Amino acid sequence: MSEAEKTSKKGSFFKQVKAEFKRCSWPKKDELIRQSALVIVVSVILGGVIAGVDWLIRLGLQAIGL
Repeated sequence: MSEAEKTSKKGSFFKQVKAEFKRCSWPKKDELIRQSALVIVVSVILGGVIAGVDWLIRLGLQAIGL
């Protein structure tokens, strides 16, 4: 039986999804917290850098009269 025939059966999709989730390796709680904090910190820093560059460009354009 081909993969297309297997997935076309009623209800088999959700069984395959459930089986795939069981095979996934989920991070531990402390690892998840550490990685989430890192994403937040990097996002804030990057937002600050972008805001700073925007401010400098705006300041430069005002200085030359545009």
